[in-house]
Amino acid sequence: MRVLICDPVEEKALARLRGAGMEVVVRTGMAPDDLAAELAKGYDAIVVRSATKVRKPALDAARGLKLIVRAGVGLDNVDSDHARAKGIEVVNTPKASSDSVAELALAHMFALARSLPQATRSIQDGKWEKKAFVGIELQGKTLGVVGIGRIGQALARRALALGMKVIACDKFLTASPIPGVPLVPFADLLRQSDFVSLHVPADPAGPVLGGREFAQMKDGAYLVNCARGEVVDEGALLVALRSGKLAGAGLDVFSVEPPTNLELVRHPKVTLTPHIGAQTKEAQERIGDEVVEILLRHARAG
Repeated sequence: MRVLICDPVEEKALARLRGAGMEVVVRTGMAPDDLAAELAKGYDAIVVRSATKVRKPALDAARGLKLIVRAGVGLDNVDSDHARAKGIEVVNTPKASSDSVAELALAHMFALARSLPQATRSIQDGKWEKKAFVGIELQGKTLGVVGIGRIGQALARRALALGMKVIACDKFLTASPIPGVPLVPFADLLRQSDFVSLHVPADPAGPVLGGREFAQMKDGAYLVNCARGEVVDEGALLVALRSGKLAGAGLDVFSVEPPTNLELVRHPKVTLTPHIGAQTKEAQERIGDEVVEILLRHARAG
């Protein structure tokens, strides 16, 4: 089995693949034309993360390709429908990074509640503004989880342990997967939540949160987005922050990455991370292990 690794994967995982007799070729950072040319050389499987975009031209150029493994959750960087139409299986590793993403969302909530970035900068600037950083407790606040899949559930459990009230909405579910976390209509979630955390894929129909949705939220609420940048209308978010409608936003993802909306990323009420939800040592090891298991299963089945 010949495997092309298009984005970084744990070395231990690569060693396991080679130890199983697979031919592993590592070529990261390829432009779209380079990817198409490489796939034309003939591979049974390719492994990508979020950086490599597997679009129609590359799929049409591919020779012998049977499997695309997305090392991570989202499949928006792969033209999955076109791949499947060509008989190419597309799979991801949804379980491996759930805890890491949930913990990052929670970290943004703490940072927003206690003004951690602002307090850090203040001390670095030689100030001691003890009275300037009056925060809030998470205990007793209501967290609204939009999308109660693996990541949403992991966040909900952590929030419950902190004494938060948790509500959720999910257009794919009719019953809550977690006792004590009721499913409510989206509009009700927006009206009731002190914190809203997004855990849904990008929707071709447009952002999940725009001007109308921000208007429905509680005055002084907080938004956390560790899902996809496209699920939030960033212009409307900036308006909500400027007006004080939102007290703050924690963002790990952006509609364009690296972000180009400098007014948004420089806003004092925003905490920022560079799409690092899955970037923990533990998650990377689990992702590598899951990739190996997928490829080994495919090799045995073939």
